[in-house]
Amino acid sequence: MEYLDTFFGYPVPQFLQNIILGVFAIAIGLILKFIILKIFKFFSRYWAAFQIDLIIKYLNGPAEIFIPLLLLNISLSLMTMNKVISAQLSRVLEISLTVSFALILIRTITVLEQLFYHKYDLNKEDNLKERKIRTQLQFIRKFVISLIVLITIAMVLLSFESMRKIGTGLLTGVGVGGIIIGFAAQKSLGNLLAGFQIAFTQPIRMDDVLIVEGEWGRVEEITLTYVVVNIWDQRRLILPITYFIEKPFQNWTRVSAQLLGTVFLYLDYTTPIPPLREELTKVLIVHPLWDKRVNVVQVTDNKDHTIEVRFLMSARNSSQAFDLRCDVREHMIAFIRDNYPGSLPKTRLEYKGQPDEIQPSHPLPEN
Repeated sequence: MEYLDTFFGYPVPQFLQNIILGVFAIAIGLILKFIILKIFKFFSRYWAAFQIDLIIKYLNGPAEIFIPLLLLNISLSLMTMNKVISAQLSRVLEISLTVSFALILIRTITVLEQLFYHKYDLNKEDNLKERKIRTQLQFIRKFVISLIVLITIAMVLLSFESMRKIGTGLLTGVGVGGIIIGFAAQKSLGNLLAGFQIAFTQPIRMDDVLIVEGEWGRVEEITLTYVVVNIWDQRRLILPITYFIEKPFQNWTRVSAQLLGTVFLYLDYTTPIPPLREELTKVLIVHPLWDKRVNVVQVTDNKDHTIEVRFLMSARNSSQAFDLRCDVREHMIAFIRDNYPGSLPKTRLEYKGQPDEIQPSHPLPEN
Protein backbone atom coordinates (compact mmCIF):
# COMPACT_ATOMS: atom_id res chain seq x y z
CA MET A 1 0.00 0.00 0.00
CA GLU A 2 3.05 2.26 0.02
CA TYR A 3 2.33 3.34 -3.54
CA LEU A 4 -0.91 4.90 -2.28
CA ASP A 5 0.61 6.75 0.67
CA THR A 6 1.50 9.80 -1.41
CA PHE A 7 0.13 11.46 -4.50
CA PHE A 8 2.57 13.81 -6.28
CA GLY A 9 4.38 14.24 -2.97
CA TYR A 10 1.19 14.90 -0.96
CA PRO A 11 0.16 12.40 1.72
CA VAL A 12 -3.05 10.50 0.99
CA PRO A 13 -5.42 9.95 3.96
CA GLN A 14 -6.00 6.35 4.97
CA PHE A 15 -9.77 6.40 4.36
CA LEU A 16 -9.15 7.76 0.84
CA GLN A 17 -6.70 4.93 0.17
CA ASN A 18 -9.39 2.45 1.21
CA ILE A 19 -11.94 4.12 -1.08
CA ILE A 20 -9.51 4.00 -4.00
CA LEU A 21 -8.88 0.31 -3.39
CA GLY A 22 -12.60 -0.40 -3.16
CA VAL A 23 -13.42 1.52 -6.34
CA PHE A 24 -10.53 -0.19 -8.14
CA ALA A 25 -11.76 -3.66 -7.04
CA ILE A 26 -15.31 -2.89 -8.21
CA ALA A 27 -14.02 -1.56 -11.53
CA ILE A 28 -11.90 -4.69 -12.07
CA GLY A 29 -14.97 -6.81 -11.26
CA LEU A 30 -17.13 -4.98 -13.82
CA ILE A 31 -14.40 -5.26 -16.44
CA LEU A 32 -14.04 -9.00 -15.70
CA LYS A 33 -17.79 -9.47 -16.01
CA PHE A 34 -17.77 -7.56 -19.31
CA ILE A 35 -14.99 -9.81 -20.66
CA ILE A 36 -16.92 -12.95 -19.63
CA LEU A 37 -20.02 -11.60 -21.38
CA LYS A 38 -18.05 -10.97 -24.58
CA ILE A 39 -16.60 -14.50 -24.42
CA PHE A 40 -20.10 -15.99 -24.18
CA LYS A 41 -21.28 -13.91 -27.12
CA PHE A 42 -18.25 -15.02 -29.11
CA PHE A 43 -18.93 -18.70 -28.46
CA SER A 44 -22.59 -18.20 -29.35
CA ARG A 45 -21.44 -18.29 -32.98
CA TYR A 46 -20.46 -21.93 -32.54
CA TRP A 47 -22.87 -23.15 -29.84
CA ALA A 48 -26.66 -23.12 -29.86
CA ALA A 49 -27.65 -19.46 -29.69
CA PHE A 50 -30.68 -20.37 -27.58
CA GLN A 51 -28.50 -21.70 -24.75
CA ILE A 52 -26.21 -18.66 -24.75
CA ASP A 53 -29.17 -16.30 -24.84
CA LEU A 54 -30.67 -18.03 -21.79
CA ILE A 55 -27.40 -17.79 -19.83
CA ILE A 56 -27.00 -14.11 -20.68
CA LYS A 57 -30.66 -13.35 -19.94
CA TYR A 58 -30.81 -14.96 -16.50
CA LEU A 59 -27.21 -14.76 -15.21
CA ASN A 60 -26.04 -11.40 -16.54
CA GLY A 61 -27.68 -9.38 -13.75
CA PRO A 62 -26.62 -11.54 -10.75
CA ALA A 63 -23.04 -11.87 -12.12
CA GLU A 64 -22.82 -8.09 -12.44
CA ILE A 65 -23.39 -7.89 -8.69
CA PHE A 66 -21.52 -10.99 -7.49
CA ILE A 67 -18.15 -10.54 -9.26
CA PRO A 68 -17.51 -6.92 -8.13
CA LEU A 69 -18.63 -7.80 -4.58
CA LEU A 70 -16.27 -10.79 -4.55
CA LEU A 71 -13.28 -8.65 -5.59
CA LEU A 72 -14.30 -5.94 -3.12
CA ASN A 73 -14.36 -8.56 -0.34
CA ILE A 74 -10.87 -9.74 -1.35
CA SER A 75 -9.60 -6.15 -1.33
CA LEU A 76 -10.57 -5.77 2.33
CA SER A 77 -7.42 -7.66 3.32
CA LEU A 78 -5.38 -4.86 1.67
CA MET A 79 -7.17 -2.06 3.52
CA THR A 80 -6.12 -0.56 6.81
CA MET A 81 -9.00 0.41 9.05
CA ASN A 82 -10.47 0.07 12.52
CA LYS A 83 -11.13 -3.58 13.44
CA VAL A 84 -14.76 -2.89 14.37
CA ILE A 85 -15.46 -1.10 11.08
CA SER A 86 -13.58 -3.81 9.17
CA ALA A 87 -15.65 -6.56 10.86
CA GLN A 88 -18.94 -4.80 10.14
CA LEU A 89 -18.01 -4.12 6.53
CA SER A 90 -16.85 -7.71 6.08
CA ARG A 91 -20.16 -8.98 7.48
CA VAL A 92 -22.17 -6.78 5.11
CA LEU A 93 -20.13 -8.00 2.15
CA GLU A 94 -20.45 -11.65 3.21
CA ILE A 95 -24.23 -11.31 3.50
CA SER A 96 -24.38 -9.59 0.12
CA LEU A 97 -22.23 -12.31 -1.44
CA THR A 98 -24.39 -15.03 0.10
CA VAL A 99 -27.60 -13.48 -1.24
CA SER A 100 -26.16 -12.81 -4.69
CA PHE A 101 -24.72 -16.32 -4.91
CA ALA A 102 -28.10 -17.76 -3.94
CA LEU A 103 -29.66 -15.68 -6.70
CA ILE A 104 -27.12 -17.10 -9.17
CA LEU A 105 -28.06 -20.64 -8.09
CA ILE A 106 -31.77 -19.89 -8.53
CA ARG A 107 -31.22 -18.36 -11.95
CA THR A 108 -29.04 -21.35 -12.94
CA ILE A 109 -31.90 -23.69 -12.04
CA THR A 110 -34.22 -21.55 -14.16
CA VAL A 111 -31.79 -21.77 -17.11
CA LEU A 112 -31.66 -25.57 -16.82
CA GLU A 113 -35.44 -25.73 -16.61
CA GLN A 114 -35.84 -23.59 -19.72
CA LEU A 115 -33.37 -25.80 -21.59
CA PHE A 116 -35.42 -28.88 -20.71
CA TYR A 117 -38.63 -27.08 -21.68
CA HIS A 118 -37.07 -26.25 -25.04
CA LYS A 119 -36.10 -29.87 -25.58
CA TYR A 120 -39.42 -31.32 -24.38
CA ASP A 121 -41.96 -29.10 -26.11
CA LEU A 122 -45.64 -29.50 -25.14
CA ASN A 123 -46.85 -28.39 -28.57
CA LYS A 124 -47.25 -31.94 -29.80
CA GLU A 125 -50.32 -34.01 -30.44
CA ASP A 126 -49.01 -36.88 -28.29
CA ASN A 127 -47.01 -35.13 -25.56
CA LEU A 128 -47.22 -37.71 -22.77
CA LYS A 129 -43.43 -37.93 -22.23
CA GLU A 130 -43.10 -34.14 -22.25
CA ARG A 131 -45.85 -33.72 -19.66
CA LYS A 132 -44.23 -36.32 -17.39
CA ILE A 133 -40.87 -34.57 -17.45
CA ARG A 134 -42.31 -31.08 -17.06
CA THR A 135 -44.37 -32.12 -14.04
CA GLN A 136 -41.30 -33.51 -12.27
CA LEU A 137 -39.10 -30.57 -13.27
CA GLN A 138 -41.59 -27.99 -12.05
CA PHE A 139 -41.94 -29.63 -8.65
CA ILE A 140 -38.17 -30.21 -8.25
CA ARG A 141 -37.43 -26.60 -9.26
CA LYS A 142 -39.82 -25.15 -6.69
CA PHE A 143 -38.58 -27.49 -3.97
CA VAL A 144 -34.88 -26.76 -4.63
CA ILE A 145 -35.48 -23.00 -4.83
CA SER A 146 -37.37 -23.10 -1.52
CA LEU A 147 -34.45 -25.03 -0.01
CA ILE A 148 -31.92 -22.49 -1.32
CA VAL A 149 -33.96 -19.60 0.10
CA LEU A 150 -34.24 -21.26 3.51
CA ILE A 151 -30.51 -22.07 3.66
CA THR A 152 -29.64 -18.52 2.59
CA ILE A 153 -31.85 -17.01 5.28
CA ALA A 154 -30.31 -19.35 7.88
CA MET A 155 -26.75 -18.40 6.83
CA VAL A 156 -27.58 -14.69 6.98
CA LEU A 157 -29.12 -15.01 10.44
CA LEU A 158 -26.26 -17.13 11.77
CA SER A 159 -23.76 -14.47 10.69
CA PHE A 160 -25.00 -12.38 13.63
CA GLU A 161 -23.59 -13.25 17.03
CA SER A 162 -26.88 -12.62 18.79
CA MET A 163 -28.65 -15.10 16.53
CA ARG A 164 -26.05 -17.77 17.26
CA LYS A 165 -26.59 -17.27 20.99
CA ILE A 166 -30.34 -17.57 20.59
CA GLY A 167 -29.85 -20.73 18.54
CA THR A 168 -27.61 -22.24 21.23
CA GLY A 169 -30.21 -21.50 23.88
CA LEU A 170 -32.94 -23.08 21.83
CA LEU A 171 -31.01 -26.31 21.33
CA THR A 172 -31.95 -27.42 24.85
CA GLY A 173 -35.63 -27.32 23.94
CA VAL A 174 -35.32 -28.69 20.45
CA GLY A 175 -37.04 -31.97 21.33
CA VAL A 176 -40.22 -30.36 22.65
CA GLY A 177 -40.04 -27.69 19.94
CA GLY A 178 -39.77 -30.34 17.26
CA ILE A 179 -42.90 -32.09 18.51
CA ILE A 180 -44.83 -28.81 18.63
CA ILE A 181 -43.69 -27.81 15.15
CA GLY A 182 -44.55 -31.28 13.88
CA PHE A 183 -48.13 -31.00 15.09
CA ALA A 184 -48.47 -27.43 13.84
CA ALA A 185 -47.03 -28.15 10.43
CA GLN A 186 -48.46 -31.61 9.76
CA LYS A 187 -50.88 -30.21 7.18
CA SER A 188 -48.07 -28.44 5.34
CA LEU A 189 -45.86 -31.52 5.57
CA GLY A 190 -48.76 -33.58 4.23
CA ASN A 191 -49.04 -31.24 1.25
CA LEU A 192 -45.28 -31.44 0.67
CA LEU A 193 -45.29 -35.25 0.76
CA ALA A 194 -48.35 -35.29 -1.51
CA GLY A 195 -46.43 -33.04 -3.89
CA PHE A 196 -43.54 -35.53 -3.97
CA GLN A 197 -45.97 -38.37 -4.58
CA ILE A 198 -47.68 -36.53 -7.44
CA ALA A 199 -44.36 -35.49 -9.01
CA PHE A 200 -43.05 -39.05 -9.22
CA THR A 201 -46.14 -41.31 -9.37
CA GLN A 202 -47.92 -38.72 -11.54
CA PRO A 203 -51.66 -39.28 -11.22
CA ILE A 204 -51.75 -35.84 -12.84
CA ARG A 205 -49.24 -34.03 -15.03
CA MET A 206 -48.82 -30.61 -16.55
CA ASP A 207 -51.39 -30.02 -19.31
CA ASP A 208 -53.44 -33.10 -18.36
CA VAL A 209 -57.15 -32.89 -19.17
CA LEU A 210 -59.23 -33.47 -16.04
CA ILE A 211 -62.85 -33.68 -14.98
CA VAL A 212 -62.73 -32.47 -11.38
CA GLU A 213 -65.54 -31.12 -9.21
CA GLY A 214 -67.79 -31.43 -12.28
CA GLU A 215 -65.55 -29.11 -14.34
CA TRP A 216 -63.53 -29.81 -17.53
CA GLY A 217 -60.10 -28.23 -17.61
CA ARG A 218 -56.35 -28.58 -18.02
CA VAL A 219 -53.66 -28.69 -15.33
CA GLU A 220 -52.01 -25.27 -15.60
CA GLU A 221 -49.73 -25.24 -12.56
CA ILE A 222 -48.58 -27.64 -9.83
CA THR A 223 -47.06 -25.97 -6.77
CA LEU A 224 -45.80 -27.40 -3.50
CA THR A 225 -49.23 -26.96 -1.88
CA TYR A 226 -51.93 -26.56 -4.54
CA VAL A 227 -52.87 -27.28 -8.16
CA VAL A 228 -54.34 -24.77 -10.63
CA VAL A 229 -56.82 -26.17 -13.18
CA ASN A 230 -57.56 -23.93 -16.17
CA ILE A 231 -61.27 -24.53 -16.89
CA TRP A 232 -62.52 -24.40 -20.49
CA ASP A 233 -64.21 -21.01 -19.99
CA GLN A 234 -60.94 -19.50 -18.63
CA ARG A 235 -61.88 -19.72 -14.97
CA ARG A 236 -59.28 -21.15 -12.59
CA LEU A 237 -60.07 -23.93 -10.12
CA ILE A 238 -57.62 -23.97 -7.19
CA LEU A 239 -57.39 -27.28 -5.34
CA PRO A 240 -55.10 -28.42 -2.49
CA ILE A 241 -52.53 -30.86 -3.78
CA THR A 242 -53.76 -33.52 -1.35
CA TYR A 243 -57.11 -33.50 -3.23
CA PHE A 244 -55.56 -35.58 -6.02
CA ILE A 245 -54.35 -38.18 -3.52
CA GLU A 246 -57.52 -38.46 -1.44
CA LYS A 247 -60.43 -37.96 -3.86
CA PRO A 248 -61.46 -39.52 -7.20
CA PHE A 249 -61.29 -37.52 -10.42
CA GLN A 250 -61.19 -38.20 -14.16
CA ASN A 251 -57.92 -37.90 -16.08
CA TRP A 252 -58.59 -38.04 -19.82
CA THR A 253 -54.90 -37.98 -20.80
CA ARG A 254 -53.40 -40.32 -18.19
CA VAL A 255 -52.04 -42.84 -20.72
CA SER A 256 -52.30 -41.01 -24.03
CA ALA A 257 -53.60 -37.77 -25.48
CA GLN A 258 -55.79 -39.76 -27.89
CA LEU A 259 -59.44 -39.86 -26.92
CA LEU A 260 -62.78 -41.32 -27.96
CA GLY A 261 -65.70 -38.96 -28.49
CA THR A 262 -69.37 -39.86 -28.30
CA VAL A 263 -72.54 -38.30 -29.66
CA PHE A 264 -75.91 -39.56 -28.43
CA LEU A 265 -79.11 -39.00 -30.41
CA TYR A 266 -82.57 -40.06 -29.26
CA LEU A 267 -84.64 -41.11 -32.25
CA ASP A 268 -87.91 -42.78 -33.11
CA TYR A 269 -88.21 -46.57 -33.29
CA THR A 270 -88.71 -46.34 -37.08
CA THR A 271 -85.20 -44.91 -37.64
CA PRO A 272 -83.10 -46.95 -40.12
CA ILE A 273 -79.61 -47.50 -38.66
CA PRO A 274 -77.53 -48.57 -41.76
CA PRO A 275 -77.93 -45.18 -43.53
CA LEU A 276 -76.68 -43.48 -40.35
CA ARG A 277 -73.56 -45.67 -40.37
CA GLU A 278 -72.89 -44.81 -44.02
CA GLU A 279 -73.38 -41.08 -43.40
CA LEU A 280 -71.08 -41.05 -40.35
CA THR A 281 -68.34 -42.72 -42.40
CA LYS A 282 -68.74 -40.10 -45.14
CA VAL A 283 -68.48 -37.30 -42.58
CA LEU A 284 -65.42 -38.69 -40.79
CA ILE A 285 -63.41 -39.56 -43.91
CA VAL A 286 -63.28 -35.91 -45.00
CA HIS A 287 -63.03 -34.41 -41.49
CA PRO A 288 -59.51 -33.16 -40.56
CA LEU A 289 -59.97 -33.85 -36.83
CA TRP A 290 -60.67 -37.59 -37.17
CA ASP A 291 -57.58 -39.75 -36.53
CA LYS A 292 -58.97 -42.76 -38.47
CA ARG A 293 -59.04 -45.13 -35.49
CA VAL A 294 -62.68 -45.52 -34.43
CA ASN A 295 -65.93 -45.13 -36.40
CA VAL A 296 -68.93 -46.88 -34.84
CA VAL A 297 -72.73 -46.44 -34.76
CA GLN A 298 -74.63 -48.49 -32.18
CA VAL A 299 -78.10 -48.61 -30.64
CA THR A 300 -77.11 -48.54 -26.99
CA ASP A 301 -80.51 -48.26 -25.24
CA ASN A 302 -84.23 -48.01 -25.77
CA LYS A 303 -86.71 -45.89 -23.85
CA ASP A 304 -90.50 -45.83 -23.80
CA HIS A 305 -90.74 -43.55 -26.84
CA THR A 306 -87.20 -43.41 -28.34
CA ILE A 307 -84.07 -45.43 -29.00
CA GLU A 308 -80.61 -44.23 -28.00
CA VAL A 309 -78.12 -44.18 -30.90
CA ARG A 310 -74.45 -43.70 -30.08
CA PHE A 311 -72.00 -42.32 -32.64
CA LEU A 312 -68.46 -43.20 -31.55
CA MET A 313 -65.38 -41.54 -33.08
CA SER A 314 -61.73 -40.89 -32.17
CA ALA A 315 -59.45 -37.86 -32.20
CA ARG A 316 -55.83 -37.01 -31.41
CA ASN A 317 -56.58 -35.09 -28.21
CA SER A 318 -59.47 -33.90 -26.06
CA SER A 319 -59.86 -30.49 -27.69
CA GLN A 320 -60.10 -32.00 -31.16
CA ALA A 321 -62.47 -34.68 -29.86
CA PHE A 322 -64.82 -32.01 -28.51
CA ASP A 323 -64.87 -30.07 -31.79
CA LEU A 324 -65.34 -33.28 -33.78
CA ARG A 325 -68.31 -34.30 -31.62
CA CYS A 326 -69.96 -30.94 -32.13
CA ASP A 327 -69.52 -31.12 -35.92
CA VAL A 328 -70.81 -34.71 -36.13
CA ARG A 329 -73.81 -33.92 -33.92
CA GLU A 330 -74.77 -30.94 -36.06
CA HIS A 331 -74.37 -32.86 -39.33
CA MET A 332 -76.25 -35.99 -38.25
CA ILE A 333 -79.21 -34.00 -36.92
CA ALA A 334 -79.41 -32.14 -40.25
CA PHE A 335 -79.09 -35.43 -42.18
CA ILE A 336 -81.93 -37.09 -40.26
CA ARG A 337 -84.12 -33.99 -40.47
CA ASP A 338 -83.68 -33.71 -44.25
CA ASN A 339 -83.82 -37.41 -45.18
CA TYR A 340 -85.77 -39.14 -42.43
CA PRO A 341 -87.96 -36.51 -40.77
CA GLY A 342 -90.24 -39.22 -39.46
CA SER A 343 -87.34 -40.60 -37.42
CA LEU A 344 -87.14 -37.58 -35.17
CA PRO A 345 -88.57 -38.09 -31.68
CA LYS A 346 -92.31 -37.66 -31.55
CA THR A 347 -95.14 -38.28 -29.17
CA ARG A 348 -97.91 -40.46 -30.57
CA LEU A 349 -101.51 -39.67 -29.83
CA GLU A 350 -104.06 -42.15 -31.13
CA TYR A 351 -107.40 -40.49 -31.85
CA LYS A 352 -110.60 -42.38 -32.51
CA GLY A 353 -113.70 -40.54 -33.62
CA GLN A 354 -116.86 -40.78 -31.52
CA PRO A 355 -119.48 -43.35 -32.83
CA ASP A 356 -122.54 -41.99 -34.60
CA GLU A 357 -125.13 -40.84 -32.20
CA ILE A 358 -128.02 -43.29 -31.91
CA GLN A 359 -131.22 -41.77 -33.22
CA PRO A 360 -134.11 -42.15 -30.84
CA SER A 361 -136.93 -44.51 -32.03
CA HIS A 362 -139.55 -41.83 -31.36
CA PRO A 363 -138.99 -38.24 -32.25
CA LEU A 364 -138.87 -35.88 -29.38
CA PRO A 365 -141.91 -33.65 -29.09
CA GLU A 366 -141.46 -30.16 -30.37
CA ASN A 367 -141.76 -27.32 -27.95
